[in-house]
Amino acid sequence: MRVRVGVNGYGTIGKRVAYAVSKQDDMELVGITKTKPDFEAYRAKELGIPVYAAGEEFLPTFENAGFEVAGTLNDLLEKVDVIVDATPEGMGARNKALYEKAGVKAIFQGGEKASVAEVSFVAQANYEKALGKDYVRVVSCNTTGLTRTLSALQDYIDYAYAVMIRRAADPNDSKRGPVDAITPSVTVPSHHGPDVQTVIPINIETSAFVVPTTLMHVHSIMVELKKPLTEKDVIDIFENTTRVLLFEKEKGFESTAQIIEFARDLHREWNNLYEIAVWRESVSVKGKRLFYIQAVHQESDVVPENVDAIRAMFELAEKWESIRKTNRSLGILK
Repeated sequence: MRVRVGVNGYGTIGKRVAYAVSKQDDMELVGITKTKPDFEAYRAKELGIPVYAAGEEFLPTFENAGFEVAGTLNDLLEKVDVIVDATPEGMGARNKALYEKAGVKAIFQGGEKASVAEVSFVAQANYEKALGKDYVRVVSCNTTGLTRTLSALQDYIDYAYAVMIRRAADPNDSKRGPVDAITPSVTVPSHHGPDVQTVIPINIETSAFVVPTTLMHVHSIMVELKKPLTEKDVIDIFENTTRVLLFEKEKGFESTAQIIEFARDLHREWNNLYEIAVWRESVSVKGKRLFYIQAVHQESDVVPENVDAIRAMFELAEKWESIRKTNRSLGILK
């Protein structure tokens, strides 16, 4: 069975998901939507991907530019089994009525509230809960990063606290700041902890700061342990956790800049680092407290989760078969 997939929104996440879908032998990328004929729309057409207008109201913009579209979002919905909604925050909830009317399954992104879907999803943590579901929410890049490592440690966690140093904007976004400031999230705890709890049942609180960088997010994590763990135990767990990679400062990984350079050296599309990067030297156990620091490539870590969510929704594969298949297709290291 090849699942017919559409992607509504072809920006930072949407184009990466579309690429990932095109690499799967059990999925077919039917088309993508855009609101205007920008460079991403032209590039999609160059790649042979059918481009649809995101709504009737956007057709004149394409017509004025002489850009021929394959139809509108409603036309695309008639041709797909599932739509991946990669539209800006809040729009997915408004689009849901269209998907329900068309009778297609839908995947939403982390900018939407958990209530938009039947389950919030991170493949390694709760794949089985998405089996056969019609509406799944792939949680945000930060929540995915936290869930990947914390779920691996779940049996040992009494309480977790994470401080998130968040990038201000994606590299292609020239309209957002701050430029010369650090902006705290003055609501403590931040929303990230409760979001993790929609996927795994752990006691967690979070706080967050936005800093003027575009490369990655960084998380400083402290765990109160309910069972003994050594630093070697934690490192062994992370080394055997899919989509988590250990990096060493002594090998030159002093900052997010070198981690992104590593992703470039892998020759992956868009410098994607699907894996969560944990600094090996940061893993430290002091009595009943575990500390570690990780980095999250906000443009790509959720991409494999979208692929696995599709397989779960259509029950194409069991958990580890899907994860291994997705990893192989995208060159994920483990």
